[in-house]
Amino acid sequence: MFVRRMLTALMAIVLVCGVADLAQAQSASPKGAAKQAAAKPEPAAAGGAEPTLIGQFGTWGAYTATPNGKKVCFALAKPSSSKTNPPNRPRDPAYAFVSTRPAEKVVNEVSIMIGYALKPGSESTIEVGGASYAMYTQGDGLWIKNAAEEERMVDAMRKAGDATVKGVSAKGTETTDVFSLKGLSQALDRLSQDCRR
Repeated sequence: MFVRRMLTALMAIVLVCGVADLAQAQSASPKGAAKQAAAKPEPAAAGGAEPTLIGQFGTWGAYTATPNGKKVCFALAKPSSSKTNPPNRPRDPAYAFVSTRPAEKVVNEVSIMIGYALKPGSESTIEVGGASYAMYTQGDGLWIKNAAEEERMVDAMRKAGDATVKGVSAKGTETTDVFSLKGLSQALDRLSQDCRR
């Protein structure tokens, strides 16, 4: 539970501090994205809790942070498209994360911050490369229900063009978010280099 709160806090910091960078990087031309990916990393804030963008790969940013002295690395992306039913329902932005926490021996944990409170006790799905994975929900987050499938899901995400996430809000609104997976494989490769113990 503490780990999820810490990860959620890190995500909030990224959202507050890094959304402008992420939005700018995602709207940059491919040449601009390549230049940014090759740029030197920026120094982290005191204590290392503030995430540092170490590279932009397609639609995925690769970040590191060191909250409480424990390194966390993650790839982050916004959806390329979002739909609600009923249409045009307000919500916060959604984000997909693939996180690694070496001190806890967690590698490539997939989570989605969906942008609204999910219906309590509901399940959501993520569809990747023709396969569907059940996700359990907590607050506004989604995590894979069967941890034994996570490695297979990440392998599929590395190869597929996109991932589709479906959920239901506490108010009954159905949502469908499509995340482009362009650049995810490169972002994860970069993180595996930077996130060694």
